[in-house]
Amino acid sequence: MITRRHFIGAAAGAGVLVVAGHTPATAAPSTTPASPGTWEGDISANGWRIDPAAVSGHRVEGSNATLALHGSAAVVLLHVARRWHYEIAPLDTGEGGGATGHTEDRRVAADFESNHLSGSAVALHPTAYPIRGSEGLWPHQEAIVRDILADCEGVVTWGGDLTPAKVSHFHIEVRPESRALRQVVRRLDTTRFRDSQTASPGAVRDPAEAGRRERARRLERAQKH
Repeated sequence: MITRRHFIGAAAGAGVLVVAGHTPATAAPSTTPASPGTWEGDISANGWRIDPAAVSGHRVEGSNATLALHGSAAVVLLHVARRWHYEIAPLDTGEGGGATGHTEDRRVAADFESNHLSGSAVALHPTAYPIRGSEGLWPHQEAIVRDILADCEGVVTWGGDLTPAKVSHFHIEVRPESRALRQVVRRLDTTRFRDSQTASPGAVRDPAEAGRRERARRLERAQKH
């Protein structure tokens, strides 16, 4: 997996001047170390009940990666992970920390990390993109993430838009009983049918299409914290 840090470091070592036309806000170096705490209670920060019995393993389609997720969150978060795997970097090579879903570890560096306890969050390449990390996505990769969020119609929040930032993080923003979540699940569920408007493994629509770009920008303005 080639990240911005690896590329710039390699170029500098070779005596190459790298001029970046755009640096994502998440790429700013951190000056404040994470201060882990312990999440208490039976509900994660996004309002989902912490119930290990509701969590099961799911393979990320098109890869050998698996994620433990809450049944009501699985379809949407697997869609996020699948597109990341195909369009940003593979999740099953062992690089970047792979992918993490549900965990029973209650140590958190920010409240939103508690969403892993309920199985309603994923971290994709979490060691490459840790909380408060200095590494950001390339501009074309961030455009893909924005397009993925638009696919999810506002029911998924990206950690790159949160404070503190965590580029690898995605969680379900709405409650399990949300009508919006049910609608997105029906549209993205690849076990039921293939929606021509939705990316399928290995065949994705162009995030640069004018209509998709505008939809992604509107959602970014609405979601950015």
